[in-house]
Amino acid sequence: MSVCVNVSVCECEHYGSSGVSALAALDSLSLFTDLGLSQRKARKTLKNQALSAQPCEVATQAQQTLGSTIDKATGTLLYGVASRLRDTRCFSFLVSYIASKKIHTEPQLSAALEYVQNHPLDRIDTADFEQECDVGVSVTPEQIEEAVEAAINRHWPQLLVERYRFNMALLMGEARAVLKRADGKMIENKVDMQVLHLLGPKMEADLEKKPKVAKARLEETNWRTAKDVIENGETADQTLALMEQLPGKPLKFHKPGENYKTPGYVITPHTMNLLKQHLEVTGGQVRTQFPPEPSGILHIGHAKGINFNFGYAKANNGICFLRFDDINPKKEEAQFSTAIYDMEAWLGYTSYKVTYPCDYFDLLYAWAVELIHSILAYAVRKGKFSEGEATLWVKLVMEDGRWTLIHHTTTQGTKWCIYPTYDYTHCLCSTLFLLLVLQCTGCLLPSMAVLESLCIIITSLPAAKSLDIQVPNVPADETKDFHPVPFALIVFIERTDFKEEPKPGFKHLAWGQPVCLRHTGYVIELQHVVKGPNGCVESLEVTCRRADAGEKPKAFIHWVSQPLMCEVRLYERLFQHKNPEDPTEVPGEFLSDLNLASLCVVEAALVDCSVALAKPFDEFQCKRLGYFSVDPDSGKGKLVFNRTVTLKEDPGKV
Repeated sequence: MSVCVNVSVCECEHYGSSGVSALAALDSLSLFTDLGLSQRKARKTLKNQALSAQPCEVATQAQQTLGSTIDKATGTLLYGVASRLRDTRCFSFLVSYIASKKIHTEPQLSAALEYVQNHPLDRIDTADFEQECDVGVSVTPEQIEEAVEAAINRHWPQLLVERYRFNMALLMGEARAVLKRADGKMIENKVDMQVLHLLGPKMEADLEKKPKVAKARLEETNWRTAKDVIENGETADQTLALMEQLPGKPLKFHKPGENYKTPGYVITPHTMNLLKQHLEVTGGQVRTQFPPEPSGILHIGHAKGINFNFGYAKANNGICFLRFDDINPKKEEAQFSTAIYDMEAWLGYTSYKVTYPCDYFDLLYAWAVELIHSILAYAVRKGKFSEGEATLWVKLVMEDGRWTLIHHTTTQGTKWCIYPTYDYTHCLCSTLFLLLVLQCTGCLLPSMAVLESLCIIITSLPAAKSLDIQVPNVPADETKDFHPVPFALIVFIERTDFKEEPKPGFKHLAWGQPVCLRHTGYVIELQHVVKGPNGCVESLEVTCRRADAGEKPKAFIHWVSQPLMCEVRLYERLFQHKNPEDPTEVPGEFLSDLNLASLCVVEAALVDCSVALAKPFDEFQCKRLGYFSVDPDSGKGKLVFNRTVTLKEDPGKV
């Protein structure tokens, strides 16, 4: 018999309220260690209030069923629920299955989480849920042994040749494909035992690393491919698959109609029905858009957007709209639209349709009226300023071809001249075109780095000798997640942020001029300058106070404490002139215009420890320095960063 369980918000609030009261009487650290976390990781997690709330709730609910002791295997599964499931409404339902051992393996948990995500609003059919998660289905050691033996037999010749240098993960993967709900550790143990029985103990030759097969250089491969194609009378095409050019997050995008799987996606009672209607109309087609503003030519900042939106659609046999994001295109110059068309064609893309928001003004206006009638929006009818009381001063560039002002017209024919805002137009026009996803550039993880360091010794820290500062991951919204950065008595700042004899306009650290250390809430003031035998400043001794305990400082500066040493490569323009091939600008041809200082390598830069686990091509925004990407040259002992985009120079650093 099939039984439906309604894991509603009310049920979860019941568990949550009792969990909060129980949590007050429990040691939070022991809660986290019960979930299988080490003491160090538990303390680190507890310092992040946003990150620790869900594990605390899950652990508290589990203890209501299991008591104060939770075995390690169960704790690991519970932590998996807390860290991988955003929707807390299903916590109590999943915790009950884990606590009762109905879900006792990682594959079962993965299936349970996928089931819950695929049914965000439905009542959970327990029979269907248990069937999908193989509840009550046990995999015997004999079944695992048979699956492993079959995998070994398929690769027996290669295994005999390569012995222990053979990729054993291949055997485990094939066995797991047959027994999807089998415990991974048991499969690994069976593989080790059977391989040992067949090959015997490892010999000295087995300890040597497997020689790497040299790969042809990418440029050479592409050149040969293009040459072969041309010789056969065909047109050379791209040699790399489009999906290979879109690594990382684009590969993890949800399928059409599965928007609800995106973390943070708002789900309403109508969401699933609307997504179903979307699929019926589009047939599951991938639909994207590239929305540039026709107020100038495309620049490097558009590269990511145009290549991703067109490339992702093409790789999935979809379509991409080119939308000129302007509510009044008649005031724009035609040359910019033409330049955007040319750039699109030059990159080898063809838009499905070109659209302008102004084509839909009547519909946007009608929707605005509907929002007002539904009491979901309002129109301002009583102004705060009378006509003539407020004056708008306009900055004009005399060389600009569009600087002539036109008298404001309130009506055009029988209609009011009402222009929708960007935020209002952007989402509604995208809905009209039934787009799969609106891909906007997000915020990179902020970090702090110092290129030319100056040691700062704090002589009076109003708190402990060392503490962790919570740095927001999204600077514009401090309600989002945080990451900890250590703050101790010794910190390092940029040498250019200190001047003994500052020039007028210098706002950073100087005698009688304190500064605030960003994110800390502490202000430092110069107390003593320590110089070396050559007269160079080696370190500074400063006093420290809370920012709210005195006069507000003029500036905030970045810093690092207990940092990692890294190499930073600063790239500048390769040529000194905008058009190096123009003989009127560069008479000596473009090679004479090379910028010999286009690359500056800082071998002993300092960066905060939040980037310690960074992998090649990970991206970061370093405060006041620019945007950086991890270079593949990075090794275990030292990270290497490439600056990809610079920032405007701080006018206060003179």
